[in-house]
Parts: sequence; C-alpha cells; structure tokens
Amino acid sequence: MTPPTSPSPNPPPGPDEAADDVPRRIAAGYAFTGPALDLGALLWEGACRPQARVRIPLPMLNRHGLVAGATGTGKTKTLQLIAEQLSAQGVCVFLADVKGDLSGISAPGTPNPKVASRSAEVGQEWTATGFPAEFYALGGLGHGIPVRATVTSFGPVLLAKVLGLNRTQEQSLGLIFHYADGKGLELVDLKDLRAVVAFLTSEEGRAELREIGGLSTATAGVILRSLTAFEAEGAADFFGEPECDTAEFLRSAADGRGTVSVLELPAVQDRPRLFSTFLMWLLADLFHDLPEVGDLDRPKLVFFFDEAHLLFADASKAFLEAITQTVRLIRSKGVGVFFVTQTPKDVPADVLAQLGNRVQHALRAFTPDDQKALKATVRTFPDSPYDLEDLLTGLGTGEAVVTVLSENGAPTPVAATRLRAPESLMGPVDPAELDRAVRESATYERYAQAVDRESAYERLAARTAERAVPDAPSRPEVVHPEAQPGAHPDREPSREPEPEPRRKARSEPEDRSVVEQVVGSGVFRSLARSVGTQLGREITRSLFGTARRRR
Repeated sequence: MTPPTSPSPNPPPGPDEAADDVPRRIAAGYAFTGPALDLGALLWEGACRPQARVRIPLPMLNRHGLVAGATGTGKTKTLQLIAEQLSAQGVCVFLADVKGDLSGISAPGTPNPKVASRSAEVGQEWTATGFPAEFYALGGLGHGIPVRATVTSFGPVLLAKVLGLNRTQEQSLGLIFHYADGKGLELVDLKDLRAVVAFLTSEEGRAELREIGGLSTATAGVILRSLTAFEAEGAADFFGEPECDTAEFLRSAADGRGTVSVLELPAVQDRPRLFSTFLMWLLADLFHDLPEVGDLDRPKLVFFFDEAHLLFADASKAFLEAITQTVRLIRSKGVGVFFVTQTPKDVPADVLAQLGNRVQHALRAFTPDDQKALKATVRTFPDSPYDLEDLLTGLGTGEAVVTVLSENGAPTPVAATRLRAPESLMGPVDPAELDRAVRESATYERYAQAVDRESAYERLAARTAERAVPDAPSRPEVVHPEAQPGAHPDREPSREPEPEPRRKARSEPEDRSVVEQVVGSGVFRSLARSVGTQLGREITRSLFGTARRRR
C-alpha cells in the first residue's frame, strides 16, 4: 500500500502504519543529531509513546524560551528538569527560587512509586543525582550568600520601577544620577541617594543643577518620600557593598558540570516588584560585561526568570524597550533567557516574539477572562494536528505542550509531552544543610559582611560641616585651647580641634584617598569596580541606565 502523501491531521481508520503516521511525523521533528536535552515522551490520543522522545537542541537554548502554565501544573519541576540536564552538559544555570523548593537540586532525589511509574512511562533510566549548586539571597535575607547592588550600578530606570515612579519622576531621577556621576558622588546605598536629592534641593545645590535642567521641589519631595518608604520596608539591606559580581554565575564545578546558582527568595516573596527588578539588574549586568561570542555549540549560561509577569506589570515604555533590546541581543553573548509565568499574554508581544522555545503546561478556563487567555495562547502556537483548546485544559500535572527551535532554526511540530522526572530532590533541602553549604562556599567570605565606606553621603556631610564653621584669620592652623587662652570663649573646647581624618582628607587629593581605601579593603574586587567612577568622573550607562563596570 502506498502511504498517503498528505496525511490528514485526523487519519481515518486503517492499517497501523497509516494511523501512526501523524505521531511519527511529530517525533521525526525532534530527532536531532547533536546534543540535546530530553524533556519527555510524546502523548498522542491519550497514550504515552516512550520511543518518541521530545527534546531541545542544546545550541538553541540561547534562543530563549517560555515556561507557562497555571499554578500547580508542574512549572517548577520543569525548571528543575531542564536545569539538571544543562548542568550535566557543562552549562551554568541561574534559577530564581520564589517558593523555596528548588534548593533540592543540590541533593540526590528519593526513589518512590510515583517516580518509578513516571520513569517507566517515558522510557527514562532514572538515577538519583545531585548537582553542583551555589545559593544566594537578596541582601542576605534568607539562606544564601548576600546579593547586593550599589545604587549607582542599579541605575535610575530600574530604581524608578522599584519605587513606583511615573515617567516624569523617572526622568528627574535620571537627572540626579547624571549629576552624581559627573561630580564623582558615588551612590553606594540609599542614604547616598537621599543625601544627593536633599543637596540638590538646597539653595547651593539648585544653583548647580540649574545648569543641566533643574529639579522641581515637588518632584524631589516625591522621590525622597518614596525612598523613605522603601527604606522603611527594609530595602536598605539590598543596596551597598560588596556588590555582587555576576561573573560568579559562570563558574563550572571541578568535574566539568555547570554550577546551578539558586537565588533564594522566600524571605522577600512579599516584595515581588523588588525581586523581579533585581533579577533584571543581574541580567543587564551580564549583558554589559560579557563579550560577543556569536552562536556557540552550547550557551554559557541559561537564566530562568520566574514570576515574569511581575516584571512587566506597570512598566514604562522605556523599561519595556530596554527589556526587549536586552533579550534580543544577549543571545550573541552566549546567554539564554527563559521567562516563567502563567500565560503567554503576561509577556509583551515584542519580548514573546524573541522566545523560540515553548513549554506550555495546563491552563484553566473557568472565567470569561480565562477563556480569552486560552484562545490567545492557542494562537501563539504553529498549526497543529491537536485540538489545542481542548488539550491545554486537559493536561495533567507534569504534562505540557512543547514546540522548540530545531537545529536549523525552524519551529518543531507541536508535541503534547509527558515530562521526565527530575533526578535531584523534588523539594527543599534541610535548612541546616543549606546553611552549611552556604558557609562552605568559596565566595561566602567575599560577600558575607557589608561594608560602608566613604561615598556621597559622607562627602556631602563633610562639605556641609565645613561651610558651617566660620572662617577665622588663624586658619588653616587650628590650635588647642590651652595654647591660645581666651580664644573663642563661647565655644566648647572639645569642638575647636578639627578631627584628624578630616584634616587629612583636605590635605590629600580626593582620588588618592579613594584608591587607598580600595587597596586597603578586604573586599577589593567589589570596590575596584567603582574606582572608575571616581577617576573617570562620568559613568557610562546604557539600556536600563545601569552602570558599566570595569572588572
């Protein structure tokens, strides 16, 4: 019998060869010759076909992706499954652990009947395996190596997003950063930024800022109130030094496997705008620092952006344009980005268009809005022999609809997939074990202790104090009271001698003072990146207004 040249999406009853033609064609679309990640086995007409493997070519991971689905459909386990296989193939991974259940990737999984059943269904040879992992925590809140950013490098666009500023206020904040950059006033932490805003609204500061555009008192007041409220929420812990060096995320383990960097977020999950924007800063920092490498046979890093809808909510046009540009260009630097959210409509169209790999878990359609979102999701997939509206509402936990980019860059056929079981622990590790792993990390001592060095706040305070002291004919020599009896009788003796550090600061060049601090610091790597701010006087900013740093 001659096989049909154009098989129908719903083949009529006939020989097994004709009935199996559609799933055979789908499976052929995933039969790659090069290295690939195994997602699972094909589902067709309710049956799992373990011989039909659904895979993602390793070189296509830097073409970005989307993992979507309703709550409880298995998105977290999908992240864990992909991260394990990337690590095994020498690719570094960054994961945001919002719920606190991804720390188990560092420990071998536990065999149980569910794992055995799933492995048998998809033809998986399951072996309990732990993977090399490092754990981080924003500002040191929670279990992990502290992750901090300086206000200077965080930049005005991202900070405006965190503070909830409107477009006009965002532009005014950018003006403040521009002034601080030009004057060499490093904004290390939030008190530095408050000090600069307060100075620029003073009589002396307004005169200086008027030359580059001015800043209204009302707008400055809004920014100051927003900063105060932000600090009251405990946000001061997230800004300061030593600043996180994102190059830490690109280290491989001694056995050649890629390190999985897990950012533990349970302690700050009630501040979603903050942690989602911090994730974007980490990605922007990688974009700034990494060299162009073109298309590699495997990515250097795959970055999973969990709760992605929080990043895009209430975002300004400039912010969205910066995200789109980052996603479009960062793949040429060897970085793949996967956004994780509930529905594709959470991601702006310009960003969604850059995501070549899709793993869509089940969706719910209980309300008219849900049904509208379901129809919109179906339209984002290529033509398919499946009834996707029916399929997406009927998928079980650990099942998904998949389409990826093939080795030649073309979309693969849509494949309903029963996903493999992760081989690491599907749940959190014991907190005591997690703390032990953090303390034993080679990078822990570098970031554990916060450092508060001289920056904008201290410099402006010293400047104000100097102007408050009346000039006297006898300056610059200030003598002790016992050497000059009767001098300044209305002044307390303890206030007359000027502190030694301040005299020294005035007697030495400012740049030399900063370099001495850097060289003498126990956190040299972090501080060295900021020397360019003092010496160059103007920070180069791009995209989100984040600062380019010299490593």
